[in-house]
This record gives sequence, structure tokens and C-alpha cells, in this order.
Amino acid sequence: MNQADSTRIPPPHGPAATTTVWRKFYRYWLPALCWMGLIFALSARSGSPVFDMGIHDFFIKKTAHVAEYAFLYLLLFRALHSGILGPHMRSKAFFYSAVIAILYAASDEYHQTFVPLREGRARDVLIDAFGVFLMYLALKMNHLKTQK
Repeated sequence: MNQADSTRIPPPHGPAATTTVWRKFYRYWLPALCWMGLIFALSARSGSPVFDMGIHDFFIKKTAHVAEYAFLYLLLFRALHSGILGPHMRSKAFFYSAVIAILYAASDEYHQTFVPLREGRARDVLIDAFGVFLMYLALKMNHLKTQK
């Protein structure tokens, strides 16, 4: 055994390491998973064919789509950037957060095809993706600004 091997500290293991992993899970992943659950629950509500406020209703609903998926991207980015899945994920957090959020948007629209008086639309996936893109830009600009 050489000097370098004898001074290496082994990676943490045992109850303390497990506790740290669970803390990171609760702090970083649980909010993202809860938000995804809320999106699922809201999209499981059947639509109302009677109540439609016209163009204002359309813009309110689509703005909500943009906001909910921008926030989902933020939560996913935060979770992936936390390092709980390994340090290699930190550098890829921008990309994988977008992929997960957009795939979730597509699956949510598909889910809505099974809900009475609702329909899944590709247009809504694009609107959700726009929310993801806006949050991506905001985080990327902040990241670039802090690196200067």
C-alpha cells in the first residue's frame, strides 16, 4: 500500500450516509414529485362543457400551463443539480430536467384523453414546453452571470 492509498478517505457508508441520502431526497426530489402529483391530480378532473369564458379563459389556462411547467422544470433542475444521483448529473441537469418535464407534459396530455370531457392536445405540450424553455433561459442566464 502506498502513501496515496493510505491517506484516501473511504466514501461514507452506513446509517449516516443513508440519512444524508434521505435528507437530500426529501429536500430536493420530494417537492418535484409532489408537484408532478398535483399536475396529475388537476388534469384528472373532468372538464366542464358549460363553463367557458372565451378568449380570457383560454389565456388564463395557457398561462397556467406555462407557469406550472416552468416551476416543474425548476424543481427538477434543483433535484438533478443536488448531486444525489451522482456528480455527473450536475453538469447535465439543464438538459435532463427539460427532457423529463417535456416527457411528463406529453404523458399528462395522453392521460387527459382518458378523462371525461377532456382531451389531450399536442398544442398544450408545446405550451408546456415553452414554460420549460422560459425557466431554462432564466436559470441559464443566472448561471452564466454567476460564473463571471
